[in-house]
Amino acid sequence: MTEDERELRWGDAGWGRQAPTLPALDPGLANLLLEHIATRVAVIGRDGRYVYANHGALEFMALPAERVIGRHMSEVLDEGVWHSFAPIFERLYAGESLHLSGWVHYEKQGRRYREQILVPYMPDGGPVQSVVVLGLDRTDQRLSEQELARRDEQLQRAEALKSAIVDHAQTALISSDAEGRIVEFNAAAEAMFGRPRGEALGRSIGEVLVPPRHREAHDNGLRRMQAGAPSQMMGRRVELEALRADGSEFPIEMVLWRTDVGGTVFYTASITDLSERRRAAQEIARQREALRQSERLTAMGSLLAGVAHELNNPLAIVMGRATLLEERCADRPDLLKDAKQIRDAADRCGRIVRTFLNMARSRPSNPTRMSLNDVARAAAELLAYTYRSHAIELKLELDGALPAVQADEDQIAQIVLNLLVNAQHVLSQSDGVRRVTLRTGVVPESGELPASAWLRVVDTGPGVAPDVRARLFEPFFTTKPQGSGTGLGLSVSRTLARKQGGDLTLEDSAAGAVFQLRLPLQDAAG
Repeated sequence: MTEDERELRWGDAGWGRQAPTLPALDPGLANLLLEHIATRVAVIGRDGRYVYANHGALEFMALPAERVIGRHMSEVLDEGVWHSFAPIFERLYAGESLHLSGWVHYEKQGRRYREQILVPYMPDGGPVQSVVVLGLDRTDQRLSEQELARRDEQLQRAEALKSAIVDHAQTALISSDAEGRIVEFNAAAEAMFGRPRGEALGRSIGEVLVPPRHREAHDNGLRRMQAGAPSQMMGRRVELEALRADGSEFPIEMVLWRTDVGGTVFYTASITDLSERRRAAQEIARQREALRQSERLTAMGSLLAGVAHELNNPLAIVMGRATLLEERCADRPDLLKDAKQIRDAADRCGRIVRTFLNMARSRPSNPTRMSLNDVARAAAELLAYTYRSHAIELKLELDGALPAVQADEDQIAQIVLNLLVNAQHVLSQSDGVRRVTLRTGVVPESGELPASAWLRVVDTGPGVAPDVRARLFEPFFTTKPQGSGTGLGLSVSRTLARKQGGDLTLEDSAAGAVFQLRLPLQDAAG
């Protein structure tokens, strides 16, 4: 038997050289005891021959008593075992007690794990006369221990692998017991929900992850599962709203499954944050809508070009008739004024038609030195009758010192007219005070912003709803009833304002709506 086969442990058995004195036993009782105990017992004399071997020892050696008693150890034991015992017995004959355990290979019994206590017998404190060998076969126990150790190692490896997967998964993995208390909360869940693992463990799913308005439904579903009813969510991909630690809600996709471990039920959820996916989908939808609007604008441009071309002929007739009417009413000042207004309005319509044609044909604007105050007065005069007929007051609060600006007057007039028409339409459907105020003024230079002239159209209507503000300048977006508007007025007006280097915006206001047109002053000097 080699050294690595034995795996031996040696040590003092704890007895002195002199065995303790024990009460005397009846020889028959002692013999009965020795023959039926589970321990193998053998006595070997000083000459190395077997003096005694009980039933357990003979059974292990698979030899009859006559082949053991009186025989030398070298005749009874396997050669390898005998050679390993030789140096051991020298120590025993010297009076040393030993405890031996380890794996031993026997020719008949195979590889066995034995535990032996070897005690020298020294009557009256004299020399050693014999050695008592007490042995137990621990093979099954040792194999069981090794199997348990192997399984424990496998379990540890499996746990380490699970932890590596769960802890480093990009998907949030959250497990709860049957009562809904969190028992697992991986790193991805910590990042997604903004909660450390230690804060989440032991708390209920509803309290930690479910928005308050959904908690009652969650608790009802949990009670149904505890009562044995099937869950409609189990094994399915479902989209829900979840709660972060800061109280904000966000969309998730969740897959839920059930696991039974030793009769204990656990529920595990795999959760994906849909926020980025939703934002991407909304951006795609926005771009798709922008493309559709662009296509509609292109088609509308072609249509406007055709309509504008067709309007030129009747406008030319109106202009000619208005001029002729002026000549015939030269001696009627009251009629002459009306005829002149008709001609001015027709002339302005003609310029607006040309603006449409220029927009449709992508022609540049024709900026000239102009006054915002003059445009405001002309627009107010043109719409005065319409405002009076709808019982709407139109006030002018114009800055008399307003500098001139460099812009296309026809396009600016189109913007102001559109704002006034929109205000008139809103107020005509409103109760209470009906008033539109047209103001002008100057904003001085500030930081990187140049000085600019501004024109505001302020109404006393209901104002603009928050959900409408973001889309107000989108092409084809309108709050008017079906058939009452195209949704192009504000979009076209802002486009025209920006072509002049300015902008058209909706300002914040406590009541009503306030639209501001701003045009730069830096090019108007001279």
